[in-house]
Amino acid sequence: MHPNAQNLRRITMRVPRNPFTNEATRLMRAPLPRHDADTTPHDALVDAAIYESGRRVASPRDLTSLSAELASRPGATAWIGLYQPDQDELERLGDCFGLHELAVEDAVHAHQRSKIERYGDTLFVVIRAVRYLDDAEEIEFSELHLFMGENFIITVRHGGTPDLAAVRRRLESTPELLAKGPEAIMYAILDAAVDGYRPVVEGLANDIDEIETEVFLGDPEVSRRIYELNQEVIQFQRCTQPMRNILTRLDAGAEQHGVDEEMRQYLRDVADHTQHANERVEEFRVLLRDILTVNATLVAQRQNEEMKNLTEVSLAQNEEVKKISAWAAILFTPTLVGTIYGMNFDHMPELHWQYGYPASMVAMVLLGVVLYGIFKRRGWI
Repeated sequence: MHPNAQNLRRITMRVPRNPFTNEATRLMRAPLPRHDADTTPHDALVDAAIYESGRRVASPRDLTSLSAELASRPGATAWIGLYQPDQDELERLGDCFGLHELAVEDAVHAHQRSKIERYGDTLFVVIRAVRYLDDAEEIEFSELHLFMGENFIITVRHGGTPDLAAVRRRLESTPELLAKGPEAIMYAILDAAVDGYRPVVEGLANDIDEIETEVFLGDPEVSRRIYELNQEVIQFQRCTQPMRNILTRLDAGAEQHGVDEEMRQYLRDVADHTQHANERVEEFRVLLRDILTVNATLVAQRQNEEMKNLTEVSLAQNEEVKKISAWAAILFTPTLVGTIYGMNFDHMPELHWQYGYPASMVAMVLLGVVLYGIFKRRGWI
């Protein structure tokens, strides 16, 4: 056993309530449902193991054998992994390990804010894990609940992130770390969750670069994409910001409960990565705000250009209309004179006037010249 294991956990073994009532005994002896290819979607247990000196020594299938095996190994640690359990399944574990009913209720219903709470000797932690989907270019959010006691840790997943099977394999391959007990498991899980921030940060950075290009290309759908991406960044920030507080409180509790300096350094390293993610998220929010402002300015400029072009077209059309109207008026004048004298009434003295024809022609030309001069002076021609 690792030399610091006793100091890390100060284990006082939890023994299931004794004596059991008939109903409690039946529930405790019921097999833990497993979540694998041969089970129904309702089954919740992914894996259950007991570790001693950092090595798996048992994989019990029901609460009775789990409790008995744990009680027979004073320095052992149990890790039970569940996936979307129902209330009955989690209440049975709660009765076995003394979990607070409020924490059990939160773990069943999920959709909880990220937090860390202590119920007696049990620590209850809720974290929001993330995964970036490259094909959809969006973030997938998951929820993870952890119960940590002196000699056990229970993980309840609502979603596919983080991959706790990979975390378990990593720990089992480093027994010297796993020998540190529940604190080591807690650290490894939080580290995996924070490691999931990096591809999300890279994906968001790439999305913002694409949006900047689309803004200057004048894509009409870019405003909607900026808004949707900003909403994703806000949700991501709701995952990263509380994680910093959780790690700070864990570090403070580690000092209070005498956890060794090596484990505290691990937690500080995870906290540093979380702080880096928080800083990048804040940068993204500022960038998106600036991009939205630039996009609004460019849209306004494009609208002004369009209005200017429409105005120029309208003015050009007005000039053409004025020219057409001027020439129409000039051509209308001789037509009017010719029409009057073409009515052929008998009592029109001008019809018998010797100079009537030359006079009418002179009148037509004179009126046309006068109108031309007027329109020319006003710029219509």
